[in-house]
Amino acid sequence: MASTDTDATVPDDLPYRDRRMTLAAHLVELRKRLMIAAAALVVGMVVAFLITDPVIELLTRPIQVIAGERGDDFAQLNFDSVTAGFDMRMRIAFAIGLLLSAPVWMWQIWAFVMPGLTRKEVKYSVGFMAAAVPLFFAGCYVGLLIMPHIIELMASFVPDSGAQFYKYDYYYDFVFKLLLVLGVAFVSPVFLVALNLAGIITGKAILKGWRVAVVVATAFAAISTPAADVTSMLLLAGILILLYMLAGLLSMLFDRRKRKRNPELFAEPAE
Repeated sequence: MASTDTDATVPDDLPYRDRRMTLAAHLVELRKRLMIAAAALVVGMVVAFLITDPVIELLTRPIQVIAGERGDDFAQLNFDSVTAGFDMRMRIAFAIGLLLSAPVWMWQIWAFVMPGLTRKEVKYSVGFMAAAVPLFFAGCYVGLLIMPHIIELMASFVPDSGAQFYKYDYYYDFVFKLLLVLGVAFVSPVFLVALNLAGIITGKAILKGWRVAVVVATAFAAISTPAADVTSMLLLAGILILLYMLAGLLSMLFDRRKRKRNPELFAEPAE
């Protein structure tokens, strides 16, 4: 692999590394990195499988609270097949193993893609990941805080003469989808900044659409949280709106820098 003497000598519009490889060599490298990522995932799943008990305890705590308030016969987690318990643990182990092995497989993806990027693209990509990863986990954490309220509130609509049996696969699918949706929602402002850096949308246009953002954030929060849990809805909507406004302000800052560097691109057309 050939490379430039120093990164400083590489123009922003040229590949970060002058790497010329044949298609076969690319495929060999891709296979190698996929094998490393897969091995890391397997190791992560093995470790995660050993700690599934506290995770199950955390995720089923709302059911235990409901059972404590309305009786053990009212709320139960239902396993409807011989292998259901093992399947549940494997699902949890896969999700946690994916997170535990994330540094490895993310690095493998980055190491495969990075040589073909320009220095500017590398800089933006690093900034994007530095912002997106903590925001995603913050969204998942908010989901964990909201999840018990949703489950407990939904159970309150079941009459005392009935019982709430949670089928294990539906229950865990609901929990993990909730965490995933909220994680992605928290990352969405980063995508707005990325669009701004790509020149697709201006910071002024982002801030100008604040009314639409408020409506969308409120609607999303209302769908993601129970109708009667107004506090959670307002908290989630407020966080999403704040992230949107921060994305707009950052985009305005980037636009100002672009205007200083290339004033002709932002010049008003002559009448």
